[in-house]
Amino acid sequence: MYIYPDNLKSKATLWLWQLRDIGIIGVGLLISVFALAQLWLLPPIVITALYAFLTIRFDDISILDFIKYACAFFITKQQIYEWGYPK
Repeated sequence: MYIYPDNLKSKATLWLWQLRDIGIIGVGLLISVFALAQLWLLPPIVITALYAFLTIRFDDISILDFIKYACAFFITKQQIYEWGYPK
């Protein structure tokens, strides 16, 4: 019996994000603060905040994952339709 969830197969999470997402958000915030302080650019901090919001995980799925799955289903993956009568 393991103490770690899902018998050591789940990804590491901290608060509401995976650790990879926390790293990306941290680097994005660092770059955003420098861009805001030196160049008075607001878009980097808005993009970082949007990414942070989209990657919040509830029940092992995020809004960004849902958008990726929806785009794959409706746009990039071919849907197979068979016409005709079965033999």
